[in-house]
Amino acid sequence: MTKAFDSPNTICILRLSAIGDVCHAIAGVQAIKDAYPKAKISWVIGRVEYQLMRHLIEVDWVVFDKKQGLKAYKELYQRFKGHEFDILLHMQVALRASLASLCISAKQKWGFDSARAKEGQWLFTNRQIPAQNQPHVAEGFWGFAKAIGAGQSDKPSWPTIKANQYPISALLQHSKQPFVVISPAASNSVRNWLPQRYAAIADYLVGKGFNVVLTGGPSSIEKELSEKIIKTTHQAVTNLVGQTSLIELLSVIEQARFIIAPDSGPAHMACLVDTPVIGLYAHSNPQEQVLTKVRT
Repeated sequence: MTKAFDSPNTICILRLSAIGDVCHAIAGVQAIKDAYPKAKISWVIGRVEYQLMRHLIEVDWVVFDKKQGLKAYKELYQRFKGHEFDILLHMQVALRASLASLCISAKQKWGFDSARAKEGQWLFTNRQIPAQNQPHVAEGFWGFAKAIGAGQSDKPSWPTIKANQYPISALLQHSKQPFVVISPAASNSVRNWLPQRYAAIADYLVGKGFNVVLTGGPSSIEKELSEKIIKTTHQAVTNLVGQTSLIELLSVIEQARFIIAPDSGPAHMACLVDTPVIGLYAHSNPQEQVLTKVRT
C-alpha cells in the first residue's frame, strides 16, 4: 500500500473515549509509531482515558476534558494554534469529537468510510478509510493505520503490555490464593447481568478454590450493584469497587486467572494483558465481542 507521506513529520490521533475503544486503538497507533519512527505523534484523548493510556503507549498526550464544555475546545484550539499536522486520524464519529477536529489543522483529515461516518463526520474530513465488512471495533481502528500505509497485515497486532510493574490493592498483595475478577457493571446498565446471577457464579468459583474479586469504578451504579452481589453471596468475596486507579485495575486484571464482565472497559483491558475473558454480550452487538489478541 502506498503511504500517505514518504516521511510524515507530524500525525495527530483524535479518539477521546471510551476505555474499551481506546484500548482497541492501541494496536493501530503502535503500528503507526513503528512505520513512522521519526514522526511526532500526538493523541487527543479524554481525561479519564488518559489516566490509563499514558502508562501504556508513548505519544504526545493532549487531554480533552468534555466536562469543561466550551473551555475544552478553546484550550484545544490554543494548543494547536499556528500548527498544521501532516495527518489527522479522526477515529470517533461523535459530534463532540468532530467539533474538536475543527480546532486541529491538518493537510489530510482521515475519517471513516461513508457507511460508518455517522453524525456527519464526513463533513469534517477530506479523506475516508476504505470500507470494511462488519469489522470489529479494533479492526475499524486498524483501518486507519492501513490507510496511511502503517498496518500491513489484515488483523491488528497489539504490543506487549505488562501491568504487573504497577501496584495492586493491598487486599491482594499477600494472597496466595488464585483469584478471578468479576467486573459486573457496564456504563449502560441494560448490559448488566442480575446481581443474584453474579452472586451464584461467585459462590461457585469460591467453591472451586478461587478468591473472587469484584472490581469497578466509584460511580453509584457500580457501588450499588457490587453491594447487592455481596449481600446475595453465601461466600466471602474481595470488594475493590471504587478502590483502584485504572492502571491498578489493569494490574489486577493481568494477575487474575480470568475475568467475567459485560461489554465494558475492563473486558477490553483484559485483552491488552492476555487475560482470558468470559464476556456477557447478550444485549450487545455480537459483532463487537472481545477480539482475540493477535501477536507478532
